[in-house]
Amino acid sequence: MAVIGKIIKKAIELGEKFNNEDAPIKKQTEVLKELLEKAKNTAFGKYHGFELQLESDNFIKQFQEKVPYHDYDEIYRNWWCQIRKGYKDITWPGINTYFAVSSGTTSASKYIPVTDEMLDSIRKTGVQQITTLSKYDLPEDFFEKEIMMLGSSTGLEDKDGFLEGEISGISASQIPFWFETFYKPGPEISSIPDWDERVFKIAKEAKNWDIGSISGIPSWIELMMKKVISYNGVNNIHDIWPNLKVYTPGGVAFEPHRKSFEKNLAHPLIYIDTYLASEGFLAFQSRPDTDAMQLVLDNGIFFEFVPFKPENMTEEGGVHPDAKALTVDQVEEGVDYILVISTVSGAWRYMIGDTVAFTDVKRAEIKITGRTKFFLNVVGSQLSVHQMDNGISALQEEFNLTVPEFTVAAVQEDGEYIHRWYLGKGDGEAPDKKVGKFLDQYLQEHNKNYKVARSKSLKRVELKIVDSEKFYAYNEKQKKKGGQVKFPRVMKEEAFREWEEFLQNG
Repeated sequence: MAVIGKIIKKAIELGEKFNNEDAPIKKQTEVLKELLEKAKNTAFGKYHGFELQLESDNFIKQFQEKVPYHDYDEIYRNWWCQIRKGYKDITWPGINTYFAVSSGTTSASKYIPVTDEMLDSIRKTGVQQITTLSKYDLPEDFFEKEIMMLGSSTGLEDKDGFLEGEISGISASQIPFWFETFYKPGPEISSIPDWDERVFKIAKEAKNWDIGSISGIPSWIELMMKKVISYNGVNNIHDIWPNLKVYTPGGVAFEPHRKSFEKNLAHPLIYIDTYLASEGFLAFQSRPDTDAMQLVLDNGIFFEFVPFKPENMTEEGGVHPDAKALTVDQVEEGVDYILVISTVSGAWRYMIGDTVAFTDVKRAEIKITGRTKFFLNVVGSQLSVHQMDNGISALQEEFNLTVPEFTVAAVQEDGEYIHRWYLGKGDGEAPDKKVGKFLDQYLQEHNKNYKVARSKSLKRVELKIVDSEKFYAYNEKQKKKGGQVKFPRVMKEEAFREWEEFLQNG
């Protein structure tokens, strides 16, 4: 009998009963007040008058009027670069030890401060997510199994007095001692900087572990599973880890990866989505009867939502200074919003780059619908990543294909715009033209703006299926392999030409 598992499960069930049920806006009001109080004596807080804002009867409105929107370039150039020089009390009290280095799919790498308060926030949100496991039909012995967390290396780089790495590596490096019994691949393997070497070590040790759940980016988890399966000469991952029951993807939409992912399993898993960004742990799936995620409204992050409309965007892809931001009590379901956050790491009205839509306003549940820069609208097609993901899922079912990766760009040839797609080849065979025609028709049926564009300025659609390994090889060439690295779904034309040159030259 799983005695320890029974105790843990009961503790989780008890913790779930004590979850804060306050109204979303009440939680958010308290969070913003705490943020302003703590940062009022920083350089940023003094410059923008946090102390005066707190004296107002409506400090949320004052905050929105006095503090401008920031994208990464603006807040780094004006504020965070001073932290890098060693100055204290810039956007948050004191000075942080860590900088999260983003994978930089749309630009050069970004350096985002990670304070002790943010790490504490991430840990608390992790505990909140664990308490929701009581809602899933999991046996007691599941809570005694080990947890595979395949993120970036925990071997952080010491640079200019700061420790740098991806947020998954920083978080994993702070795992409490009591959790190390459950945590795999363990501190030693997790600190290996080379992704291929780390995965080889995992494959070698895999038979000695009893894994119950896995977390990580789908494409890299899939490659890890294939390596484990191949190295150990088995048919699927459950031949090595028979008690594997839960997978938390995080970072990207899982659905386009599902068909390819499940080829490595003996049976499907319970999928629990998470939204852990370099700027914080923003949301997680809190119940089994939805695939949406619940925003974390009471733990160091204040959320704002700007309707994703052309008039609310600048030509550079930022939020227009005059765009009205909504709070969690003002949003509507089914509308795409640009996500703006203020956090305990000193990010203020920061455009994280994602768009979200609410599926349940009362529960504050969302889905990530795309990236503000991963959005094809060169000729008015208004094609979001969410719609692309749905199209890829549909064609996988139609042609019995698996497509581990894909990317697309609007390119100009002979004075005309075309959409050119590259799909990574998994299992199955189908002619490129037939697959391209199906995807084009699907998108026309599900997006009226795209349909209009196809009848006017978007002259044709081209699709090519290439070896999936080329996507991973290109990431490696860019020194972006493993961890939280995601291949860009949409590329700007210049970057797309480099990608095509890589394909042509091998």
